[in-house]
Amino acid sequence: MNLIPKIRSFMKEQSDTSLRVHYKDQTCTAKLSKELERVILKASDRPLVLVCIGTDRSTGDSLGPIIGSRLNDSCLPNVHIFGTLDQPVHAINLKQTYEQIHSTFNHPFIIGIDACLGRYNNIGVITLGDGPVLPGAGVNKQLPPIGDIHLTGIVNVGGYMEYMVLQNTRLYLVMAMAEKMSHALITAISNTIHRDPPTKINVLSLKQ
Repeated sequence: MNLIPKIRSFMKEQSDTSLRVHYKDQTCTAKLSKELERVILKASDRPLVLVCIGTDRSTGDSLGPIIGSRLNDSCLPNVHIFGTLDQPVHAINLKQTYEQIHSTFNHPFIIGIDACLGRYNNIGVITLGDGPVLPGAGVNKQLPPIGDIHLTGIVNVGGYMEYMVLQNTRLYLVMAMAEKMSHALITAISNTIHRDPPTKINVLSLKQ
């Protein structure tokens, strides 16, 4: 089947957004990690779950799975990852993933991570803010909102021919943004967890 599972975050203009920073900003990683550390510390008594939404079948929509895979390659304890290049979380299995998370963890603190489309002059902007990612909202899909907070990156222009736009998004841009976002997450989490012996991140997939 040639269907490309497409997850995109159509975020409203938000007044409660904690941070917006361009990936080329030299202080990008430091700003993101500092704010992430602050919000993760506030929820330190809850299981930490990262849901990296997207698919490797579309260049623009691969931001989330690339970040998930980078986190998987790091050594951090007590972090639960859903969504990697090998086991992506996308439109087809998002609802199952959502249900599995809430049946597995008691009151988890969820960070929803996704690519999004936006205005031309905002391409490359990374947003960290309160509230969930809203996958599928712009294409009238009934998908559950994901996350207590969201971390999103604008990878291309929205408003027309979205499938083609995502397919023709530059891989360099996606990789560069994923590097900054994953580095910020790893730094923030490292600064907030107990210094236990390094263990492989627990990458979770759907129950068979």
